Amino acid sequence: MKPVDAAGDFLDVLVTKDQINERLAELAKQIENDYQNKNVLLVGVLKGAVMLMADLSRQLSFSVEMDWMAVSSYGKGTTSSGVVRILKDLDADIANRHVLILEDIVDSGLTLSWLVQNLRARQPASLEVFALLRKPEAIQVHVDVKYVGFDIPPDFVVGYGLDYAEGYRNLDSVATLNPAVYSERP
Repeated sequence: MKPVDAAGDFLDVLVTKDQINERLAELAKQIENDYQNKNVLLVGVLKGAVMLMADLSRQLSFSVEMDWMAVSSYGKGTTSSGVVRILKDLDADIANRHVLILEDIVDSGLTLSWLVQNLRARQPASLEVFALLRKPEAIQVHVDVKYVGFDIPPDFVVGYGLDYAEGYRNLDSVATLNPAVYSERP
């Protein structure tokens, strides 16, 4: 199954919609076992984790609370600058809460490492990370990710919430973006 690609923007589909759904169901069961009798706060990292938050939360058999945080280290480029800015902070106080960060992708690990340190300083009861995608070859800073959907190569990918210059987020699969697309734009 390939996303609509009339312009030749994609080189390859790495993870299909069906694969994502199957993996989320598996991980939801693991989360349910790990968080029995605990009030869990899912913290989605905007904007990339929107699809993940919606789909994973619907897979869970218990009620969860949700909050959002927006951080930026990419701007409009294809690699992280390493300088993290909070664009939207949490609305909830996470002290003594069981927090599960939902991240679309772990690339260098720089942004996620900063985010984990920031949230740990707020003294949650527990703090774990769920990443739909991880690029093991690109990791520069180790971050413990308890739940990983898929390990992928270090290519620039879009879809299922991941974007390039705010485009392609709505693809139901994850695809490698053709470098010609981002080399053409200023």
